[in-house]
Amino acid sequence: MRSTRAVVAVALAAALTLTGCAGSRVANQNAKENGGGATGAAGGSAQAGGGMIPQLNFPAEADASVGNLVNYNPYSPKPLTSTWLYEPLMIQNGITCDITPWLATGYKWEGSEKLTFDIRPGVKWTDGQDFTAKDVAFTFNLAKKYPALDSGGVWNDTFGKKAKEVVAKDNQVVFTFTGNAAPKFQGILLQKILPEHIYSKVGDPTKYVDKEPVSTGPFKVGSYNGRRLELVRRDDYWQADKIKVQKLVLEGTYEAPQAAAKLSAGGLDAYWGEIPNPQKTFVDKDPQTNHFWYAADGINVLTLNLTKAPYNDPKFREGLSYAMDKDQMSLKATYNIMKPASQSGLKMPLMAKMLPDGMTPESTVLPYDVNKANQLLDAAGYAKGADGFRTNKDGSPLEVKFSVQAGWIDFQAMADVIVAGMKAAGLNAKVVQSAPESVDQQKKSGDFDAMIEYLLGGCDFARGLGGKLTSTNFPTKTDVKSNVQRFKDAATDKTVADLAGTIDPDQQKKYVDQLVNTMMTQYPVTSLIYAPARIIFRTDHAVGWPTEQDPYAHPYADNLVIMTHLSAP
Repeated sequence: MRSTRAVVAVALAAALTLTGCAGSRVANQNAKENGGGATGAAGGSAQAGGGMIPQLNFPAEADASVGNLVNYNPYSPKPLTSTWLYEPLMIQNGITCDITPWLATGYKWEGSEKLTFDIRPGVKWTDGQDFTAKDVAFTFNLAKKYPALDSGGVWNDTFGKKAKEVVAKDNQVVFTFTGNAAPKFQGILLQKILPEHIYSKVGDPTKYVDKEPVSTGPFKVGSYNGRRLELVRRDDYWQADKIKVQKLVLEGTYEAPQAAAKLSAGGLDAYWGEIPNPQKTFVDKDPQTNHFWYAADGINVLTLNLTKAPYNDPKFREGLSYAMDKDQMSLKATYNIMKPASQSGLKMPLMAKMLPDGMTPESTVLPYDVNKANQLLDAAGYAKGADGFRTNKDGSPLEVKFSVQAGWIDFQAMADVIVAGMKAAGLNAKVVQSAPESVDQQKKSGDFDAMIEYLLGGCDFARGLGGKLTSTNFPTKTDVKSNVQRFKDAATDKTVADLAGTIDPDQQKKYVDQLVNTMMTQYPVTSLIYAPARIIFRTDHAVGWPTEQDPYAHPYADNLVIMTHLSAP
């Protein structure tokens, strides 16, 4: 419910959620990758060999150039589809962190400077030519020549050291780096692979208009009339036995009321945008057919400006954290769908194994306790004046201006609850609505008191939780970076650097423990409620969708994986 305009992408850019977990291991060939079934919300099972689905209807992708230039180039600004044609090496579930092998069947780190992928044999491009390791090496080396293609940052020193070379050796691709490159793992996984025999002849690949795509994905283009894109199943797809959908129709972008009506009428089989109160407006109309799953994708956090008093005082932040009524935020902003979030900065309970010994998911969710908030603020020296409002330690007035994006109705609802809690704790606080662009500028300049912000909830803890806490990630005049609150602690900086530099799971756990303890004792931000990754779907045409009970795929970022689990009911 971020704004009154719904997000309708079939598969949004996955960089915020498909974050890599750089471990020294070969990707597990789990049951799903080998054709295991997935139980849908309506109880159906998508087993290999299940029934075929004649057609599914999805919204057009939000960034598609519908009605404009026909272009399927996955690296163009607005491809007609960025999901169903070109494929990545592997897909990491941003909810569970499980990795599904895709065009690569496995990987291995040697130290943190050499990474080798085993490339899947037997894959064909849509023109019948063999897909090989040479195509993978070509794609990454093309990104060296044309940096705009380098979405994984392989050839620069951002998030790890840059590559020396990327070479194909038989059925393997070997990345050799100039230093620790563990943080680059997620970007490498996400890079869409291009056919060398086509893209070696087109010049700058980011400017190429790809009208007749040659790809490895499960579908090929059937027809496009400027509004309606039809994709048809490939019989020669490398895992065609798992693809039961014969035709996929992408048409239209919808506001929430349109989407709800279209779903209810059966004109859409799935939708990834926001529909207010989906239980009442959609599910209750036909509980046997209509379902939704809002997975925890990240954490909405209360962000204070830690360069200013009193927000630079951890004791003040601790007291304030107990004045946050997260249950009311969940009710007013998400109809009780998204639950109160863990102060650890990790998504619970799926990431409970990363908590320090002695902590439980339940113990890391701070309760709403105004009495405790008042006691802590009193003890910290923020006394109440004659007007009932607290003052700074020197007796000067203390006023909190809470910045919230106008039109972002979920943030507005949460902000109202937060300010009510602040007032209950004796703080003179008020909501100041501003254009979203203005709030972004406040993040860059540091000219703010308080706002609601986001903590990335992916599986690369150095980039997610660590990126929120390291002082190397302060916003600049031109860029909004994760550490909006401007938390600065030398020991934490070292922990994040050490975490980013290791591929040893035990060492990763040790460093994450330290970051969790920082969150639980220093309150650099206060966790509020989880932020959703949404899927709203019908089961009359297809079953096997991911659910809370079977979170085998991220609701919108893993649509290729989802497609391999769907079958007719």
